Amino acid sequence: MMSLPFYQRHHEHYDRAYRHKALQSTVSQYQKETKSKSAVYAQGSTAYARGSAAYRHASAADFSLDSSAAYSHGSSGYDLESAAYSYGSTAYDHSAAQSKRSSAYSLDSESLSKSSAAYRHGSESINKLAAAYRLGSEAYSLGLKDSNLMIEDQSYKMSPKAKRAKQNLVSEDKENEAIDYSVPIFTGREVSISGITDTEEERIKESAAYVAKRNLFATGEGVSVSKVAKSTSEEEHHEKKSRKVAVRESAERVALKKTLEETQAFHKKLNQDKLLHPPEFVIEPRSHTIWEKQNVKFHCSVAGWPAPRVTWYKNNVPINVQTHPGKYIIESRYGLHSLEISTCDFDDTAQYRASAMNVKGEISAYASLVVKRYKGEIEASLLHAGTVSMPLGFGVTPHGYASRFEISFVDKFDVAFGREGETMSLGCTVVINPDIKRFKPDIEWYRNGVLITPSKWVQMHWSGERASLTLTHANKEDEGLYTLRVVMGDYYEEYSNYVFVRDADAEIPGAPGAPLDVQCLDANKDYVIVSWKQPAVDGGNPILGYFIDRCEVGTTHWTQCNETPVKFARFPVTGLIEGRSYIFRVRALNKAGISLPSRVSEPVAALDPADRARLRSHPSAPWTGQIIVTEEEPAEGVVPGPPTDLQVIEATKNYVVLSWKPPGQRGHEGIMYFVEKCIAGTEDWQRVNTEIPVKSPRFAVFDLAEGKSYCFRVRCCNSAGIGEPSEATEATVVDDKLDIPKAPGRVMPTRNTDTSVVVTWTEPPDAKELVGYYIESSVVGSGRWEPCNNNPVKGTRFICHGLTNGEKYIFRVRAVNAAGLSEFSKDSEPIEVQAAIGGGLLHAAPSPPYDIMVLESVRDSMVLGWKQPKVTGGTEITGYYVNYREVVDGVPGKWMEANIKAISERAYRIQNLKENMVYQFQVAAANLAGVGTPSLPSQPFKCEEWTIAVPGPPHDVTCTEVRKDSLVLLWKEPVYTGRSPIAGYYVDMKETEAKEERWKSVNEKPLQKKFLKIGGLKEGVSYVFRVRAANQAGVGKPSDVTDPVVAETRPGTKEVVVDVDDNGVISLNFACDQMSPNSKFVWSKNYEPIEDDSRLNIDTKGGKSKATFKDLGEDDLGIYSCVVTDTDGVSSSHTIDEEEMKRLLALSHERKFPTVPLASELAVEILEKGEVRFWLQAEKLSGNAKANFVFNDKEIFNGEKYKMKVDQKTGLVEMIMDKLEDKDEGTYTFQLQDGKATNQSSLVLIGDVFKKLRDEADFQRKEWHRKQGPHFVDKLGWEVTDDCNVMLKCKVANIKKETHIVWYKDDREIMVDEEHDFKDGVCTLLISEFSKKDAGTYEVILKDDRGKDSSELKLKDTAFADLMNEVCRRIALSATDLKIQSTAEGIRLYSYVTYYVEDLRVGWVHNDTQIRFTDRVKTGVTGEQIWLQINEPTPQDKGRYTMELFDGKTGHKKTVDLSGQAFDEAFAEFQRLKQAAIAEKNRARVLGGLPDVVTIQEGKALNLSCTVWGDPTPEVSWLKNEKTFVSDANCTLKFESGKNVSFTISTVSTLDSGKYSIVVKNKYGTETSDVTVIVISVSGQTDTAQGLNQNNITVSKKKKATTASKRKEEEKKDFIKPHVEEIIATEETPNPNEIPPVETEKDTKTNQRAAKTTDGKAAVGEMVPQPTESLDRQGKKPLEKKP
Repeated sequence: MMSLPFYQRHHEHYDRAYRHKALQSTVSQYQKETKSKSAVYAQGSTAYARGSAAYRHASAADFSLDSSAAYSHGSSGYDLESAAYSYGSTAYDHSAAQSKRSSAYSLDSESLSKSSAAYRHGSESINKLAAAYRLGSEAYSLGLKDSNLMIEDQSYKMSPKAKRAKQNLVSEDKENEAIDYSVPIFTGREVSISGITDTEEERIKESAAYVAKRNLFATGEGVSVSKVAKSTSEEEHHEKKSRKVAVRESAERVALKKTLEETQAFHKKLNQDKLLHPPEFVIEPRSHTIWEKQNVKFHCSVAGWPAPRVTWYKNNVPINVQTHPGKYIIESRYGLHSLEISTCDFDDTAQYRASAMNVKGEISAYASLVVKRYKGEIEASLLHAGTVSMPLGFGVTPHGYASRFEISFVDKFDVAFGREGETMSLGCTVVINPDIKRFKPDIEWYRNGVLITPSKWVQMHWSGERASLTLTHANKEDEGLYTLRVVMGDYYEEYSNYVFVRDADAEIPGAPGAPLDVQCLDANKDYVIVSWKQPAVDGGNPILGYFIDRCEVGTTHWTQCNETPVKFARFPVTGLIEGRSYIFRVRALNKAGISLPSRVSEPVAALDPADRARLRSHPSAPWTGQIIVTEEEPAEGVVPGPPTDLQVIEATKNYVVLSWKPPGQRGHEGIMYFVEKCIAGTEDWQRVNTEIPVKSPRFAVFDLAEGKSYCFRVRCCNSAGIGEPSEATEATVVDDKLDIPKAPGRVMPTRNTDTSVVVTWTEPPDAKELVGYYIESSVVGSGRWEPCNNNPVKGTRFICHGLTNGEKYIFRVRAVNAAGLSEFSKDSEPIEVQAAIGGGLLHAAPSPPYDIMVLESVRDSMVLGWKQPKVTGGTEITGYYVNYREVVDGVPGKWMEANIKAISERAYRIQNLKENMVYQFQVAAANLAGVGTPSLPSQPFKCEEWTIAVPGPPHDVTCTEVRKDSLVLLWKEPVYTGRSPIAGYYVDMKETEAKEERWKSVNEKPLQKKFLKIGGLKEGVSYVFRVRAANQAGVGKPSDVTDPVVAETRPGTKEVVVDVDDNGVISLNFACDQMSPNSKFVWSKNYEPIEDDSRLNIDTKGGKSKATFKDLGEDDLGIYSCVVTDTDGVSSSHTIDEEEMKRLLALSHERKFPTVPLASELAVEILEKGEVRFWLQAEKLSGNAKANFVFNDKEIFNGEKYKMKVDQKTGLVEMIMDKLEDKDEGTYTFQLQDGKATNQSSLVLIGDVFKKLRDEADFQRKEWHRKQGPHFVDKLGWEVTDDCNVMLKCKVANIKKETHIVWYKDDREIMVDEEHDFKDGVCTLLISEFSKKDAGTYEVILKDDRGKDSSELKLKDTAFADLMNEVCRRIALSATDLKIQSTAEGIRLYSYVTYYVEDLRVGWVHNDTQIRFTDRVKTGVTGEQIWLQINEPTPQDKGRYTMELFDGKTGHKKTVDLSGQAFDEAFAEFQRLKQAAIAEKNRARVLGGLPDVVTIQEGKALNLSCTVWGDPTPEVSWLKNEKTFVSDANCTLKFESGKNVSFTISTVSTLDSGKYSIVVKNKYGTETSDVTVIVISVSGQTDTAQGLNQNNITVSKKKKATTASKRKEEEKKDFIKPHVEEIIATEETPNPNEIPPVETEKDTKTNQRAAKTTDGKAAVGEMVPQPTESLDRQGKKPLEKKP
C-alpha cells in the first residue's frame, strides 16, 4: 500500500467502509503496475511540458486573463467531461465547487497532451482550440449534468479525505488510444507560489500550476482519465427535450454561470495578490567621503508593485527640497532614484536614508556622508567634554582594567519622556582612543537587558562617531532601560538611561489606557492563546474587561473575537483557518468607554508546533511543475488507542484549556480528536466538538457553567474508526485558578537625584505568575496620583523620574498578573525630592577607605587590611588601589603603586619591601563611576617578621536550596584550626565568568555557624562561592571554589509547608516527585541531622514526608530543612522563630477551639445627626452567621429604639440608637456564632465615659440642626492687615440670597455701609486705626427663614492685649528708617509709621545710653511722625541714636548715625535756618486792616487805615496805579507811632478810582499790600475801567507758596537740608481790552489775604527762608490771574 504524505495524514478522518468500490478497484489496479511505469511517466512529463508551451500560445489567442486555467482548455476536453466525472473523480470534498474544479482539472492532462500535438501541427490546431473554447460553455454544462447524475446514483458517503486512486495520463504518442496511467502525487511538503512573473504567459502558467497543486494538497482528490472514447466536435446530437428536462438544464446553466463567476473572481483576487509585492532594493545607496565644496550623488534602484514611492531622510528627518532651494536635487526615473547634494559643507556630514513604500510594506537603506575639511580638525578636548577623568596611574574602567581601547560617551541621551504615537530618538557620540580605521566597533542596543533588533518600530544607525536609535512610533512596550553597548574586540563599554512612554490621549474622556505587550502564547490549528498586560491608567473607573480583535495578514479587516469582555489577561481565540497567519490586538473597556487598541502582536500562523518546525526546517521552493512519484504504499487502517497524559493546563471563569499526548498505537495515518465533558460525579458524557474534529493535541473548552466542576476525556479517530477514550481528568472547578495578587508591602522611597527617587517594596505574599508592578506618585496634599511607569517593571526596586525638585511626594505600588491588578499598597512616607549625597549622580566615586592596618608582616612583604568606605557612591565597590612610600628619619618619600589591577578584597600583600624599613600606605576605592579620593596616609609601619597562626581552609563546601534569588551554603570546619580556636567564617562569592578580582565578601562579621543563606542573587546568573575561617590570629586561606551554581528555581520546585490540621497538630510537610528508588528524605535542624526524636515524629510515605511536632516549644526553635538524596539537589527549609512559634500555637489553639476572628473589637461612634453607632468588624462570616445583642446581661432586639444589622459579606455587625438617655448607661455586648466558631466583644459605658459620650451626641445633634440653616464654619476671629488695621472675619456656609448678617459691639448694632455678597463664604469687618476705644465684645449674627447662628469675639483684657500687641508689632514693622532734619530751633530725628497708638512704647538711646528728656532734648509724636528734637545742638550731641519701639513682646530698633559729616551738615543747616528765622521775624510787613477792594459813591469821604511792623521801624510810601503818590489837599497820608498808617480822601470822585499800594520797607525786607478803589458816579456808572486803561498796566503777581502738606512731602524727600522755596514775583502785560472783575462780598475774606512781593534784594541778595506759618498763610491765598 502507498503511504500517505504528511499533509494528508493531518486531514485523514474517515472510515474504511466509506471507500468507493471504484476507488478500491483503482487501487488494486495500481498495485499490479510494474516498475516499467517509470518510463511512461517520463513520457508523461514531456507531454506535460510541451502541453504547457502550447497552452501558452493558445491562451494568447483568445483566452481571458482573469479566468482559471482549469476552464481554459480545448474543445475535446469539454466533450469528454461526463466520462471524466465518472472515472476521474475519486473523492468528493465538502463543496460542489471543489468537485467541479477537480473534474475540470482531470481534463488538464488530456487537454495539455492534445495541446502539445496542436503545437506540432501549427496554427490550425490553435484556431481549433480557440473555437472549441467558445463552444466550451455549453459542452461543459452537459458534462456537469451527466456528472451530477452519476454522483446522485452512487449511494456512498465521502469523508473529508479519501484514499487516492491511481491517476492516469494520456501519453503523447498514443493520444487517440485509451490507456491506463496513474498521475503520481507529491510526497514532499506543500509549497506556495513564490515570485511574480513579468509576462502574461508565465502568470497564466503559474495560475494553472497553483490550481493543480492546491487540489492535490488541499483536497487530496485523485484525478484520472481512463478508457475514454474520443468524440469529434463536429458531431451534433439532436434530441427531443421535455419541458421538465429543459427547465432542469436551464437551472444547471444558471448554476454553472454562477460557479464560473465565483471561480473567476477567486482567481482574479489570487492573481492580484500575487502581483503585489513589497519594495526591495536592487541597488542600495553607498556611503561617500568627500572634501568640502564638492558635490555628491546617492543612487539606488527599487523594485516592487505597485511602484514604490521613495523618500530621502537626513538623520531621520525628511529632506525638504523647497526649504533648501538649489541644495538638494531628488530624481526618480524608471525605478532609479537619486539624491544629489550640491556644494557640501561640514554640516552635511550625516546619515542618509532612502525609504521605499507601497501598499505591501516599507523598506529602508542607509548610507553615510563624511565631509572633510582641508585645514584644521576638531579639537580633541571637545570630544572628551563631559567624560569622567581618572588618574593615569589607576587606568580603571567600569568593566575591566586598563585596556588597549578607551571608550567614552559624549553628548549622552538623558532620561526621555514620550507619548504613544510620537517619534523618539536616542543617541550618543562615541569616542574611541586610539582610533584604528580598520578596527570598527560593534554597536548594540538593549532594552531591559534584551538585545534590540531593527524592525518597523525600531531603527538604528551608526555614523562612525554617533550611535542613534529611533522609535518611529513609540508604544508603552518600548518603555524601559535602554543600554548602548560599544564592543571593541573582547572589551566593551555601556551607557544606560530610562525611556518613559505615556498613554496617548483617549478618544473618549475617561476611557482607560491601551493594553500592552500582546503576545501569542500557544498557537495550533484550532486556536491561539492571546495574552496581554493590563494598562496602568484605568481612566478613573475600574476596567470591566477586554475585547480581543484579529486580522488576517494581508488584509485590513479587524474582527472582534469575544462578544462579552473578559477580565483574565489571557484568552484562546478560535475559529481560525488552518495555515493562515493572523495578528491580534486588545482593547480595554470601562464605564466611560473603550480604549485605543494596543500595538498589534507579531504574526502567528494557525499551525501545529510540529508543522511550524517542519516548515522552518525545510525552506519553501518555487513551484516547478514537476510531479514526483513515490513507491510507498499505504498501510492498513488501525483504530488509534486512547490519548495519554490528559490534563487541564489552564482554567478560568470563561474557558478551560486541555492538553494531551497522541497515542502510541495509531498506525501510519494522521489522527484527529473528539473532546468529551461531563459534570463531576456523573457519567453523562457529552461531546464538545460534535461537528469538526480537533486536529491538535490541545483544545479550549468554552460554554461551561461558572462554579461547577467538570471532568474531561478525549478520543482519537482516523479512517479505521473512533478509539477508546482517555482517562478522565480530575474534577476541575470552572473558576480562575490564578488569584489576583495581594498588595505589595513596605514601600520605601529614598533620595536619588534632584528629579528622581528610588522606590523599593516587598513582594506580596503568595504571589503567583507576577507580570510586574505599577508605581504611582502623588504630591503631598494634592490628592492626584500619576503613574510613574506604564510598562510593568519586574523586581522590587524602581527609579521614579520626572519629579519636581523640592516637592514632597508619596508613593504606592500595585502588583499585576494575568488575573488582574492588586489593591494599592499603603502610601509610603513623604519624601522631599532632593539630590542624594554625591551631587545627585546615579553613581559617584566612593569616599576614601579608612582604618588601614597591617594584618601580616614578613621580611620582605606586608599584608594590609582596611575598612570599606562609608559612602560607596550609590553602587558597589569594584576594587581598591594601594600606594606606599618609604619614611626615612620621619621624612616621607615618593608614593609608589603597589597594585596595577584593582583588588576586590580588603586585604592585600605588598611584596618586595625592605626589611626593617618604615612605610606609610594609602588606599583608594573604585566603583563604576571611577576611582575615589585616596585615604589619608596611614601610621608608619615597620616591615619586620611576624608569626601569624591562621586556620586552614574549610572544606566540603556545598550549595543547597537553590532558588532564583537565594541559596544556602554549607561547609565543614578546617582540619587545621591554627593556634587558637576558630572565631568565625567569611563567605565570598562572584559570578562564574567574572575575573578573580571580582570576588566579594558576603558577610562583614565572622559567622559562628557553618551555614549561611545568601540572598540577592540574580535570576539566571551563575555563581561560585568560597569560605574562609578566622581565629584570633586572623583570616585563613579560602576554601576551594564550589561548582558553578545557576540562580534559578527549577520547574516543579516545592517548599516545606507548615500545616496545622483541624485537631491543632502542627507539622512540616515536604513532597518530591523526582525521587529515584534509592531516594530518602533527610530532615535536619539548623542543618545538623536530627538525632533526638523525642520532640519530632517523622513519617514518610511515597513521595511525601511529614515531620510532626509533639509539643512545640522554645526548644524547637530553629531552621528545619529537608534534603532528598539521590536527586538533583531537591531541598527546602522552613524557619521557626519566636514569632512563627507564637503564630502556630495560636493557630493550633484556634483550630482546637475555633473562634470567629475579629478585625476590630466592639466600638462606638457618634454619627452626623447625633445618632450613636455600636459596631464591630469580623474578618470573615459565612452566610449562616448570627449575632446576639446584649445590654446589661439582657438580650435586646431590633425595633424602634435599636436598629441592628449583620452583613455576612463584609463581616460588619452594627447597632444604631437615635439618642442616649440616662437609662442607657451600662455594658453592651455583641455575641457572634458562625457554625461551631463563636466570639463576643463588650463595651462598658458608665460614669464619666457615658456622660462624655452622651454630651457629645447631644452636641452633634444640635450641630446638625444648626447646620441646616446658615451657620458658621469658622468662628469669628481677627487678623491685622498690612495697613495695621484690624479685620474681624469668619467663614460661613449654607448661605442664600435672603440671608442677612448683622454686626454688634457691646450689644449695639454696627451700621455697615455695604451688604456682604457671601461670594467667597467669608464675612469681614474692618476697624481702622484700632485703639483702646475699640475694645469690647463683638458679635455677628446670620439669619434667614431657616434659622440663625451667631459667633462672638471678646476683645477685652488679655484678648485685647494680644491684639494690641500684634497691632503694635505691625506698626513697629512699618516704621521708616530714622532721618535727620535741621530746624531753626535745632536738629530733629524722626521716623514715620502707618499710624501711632499709645500702647506702642517709644524709647531713645544715645550711644547705648538711655536719653533723659529735658527742655533741650524732647521727644514726641506729630501725626504719624515720631521725633526726637535736640535744641541748640552741641558737639556732645554727636553719636549713634537708636529709636526703640516695644510692642509688648518684642523690641524693634531703628538707628541713625549723627556724627561726622552728617552732624556737620545738619548743624550748618541749623545755623542758617536760625538766621533766616530772625530775618523773617524782623522784616517789614503789613499786619492788616486794608481791604482788597473798596467800592464808594462819588462825593463821599474815604478813610483807610492799617497797621505795619518791623524792626527797625519801616519806611512807608504809597503808590497809585504803580506810581508814587503823595498827600495833597484832597488826600491825606499819615504814619503815626511807627505802626499806624492812614489814608484819607475827603471827597472822592471818579478820578480817584484805581489801585493803591502801600509799600513798607526796612533792612530785612519789603512788603506791598494793594487795595482797589472803585468810585460809582451818581448816574450809576464807574470809571474804574477808564482809569485803569489810562495807565495801561495790569500787575499780575504770583507767589510760589509751599503749603504745609506739600512741605511735609518735600521734607520726606530730603531729611538733611530743610526745603526752602524761592518767592518769585513776575509782571505781565495784560490784554488792553481786558476788564478787571468786580469781586463780591463772599470773596472779601479771601481778597483781604492778598499775597505780598519782596523786593529784588530780599529775593536775590538775601534769599531769606520763610517760616512755616508764613508759608501756610501765603500758600492758602495765591494771586489769581484775571480772566
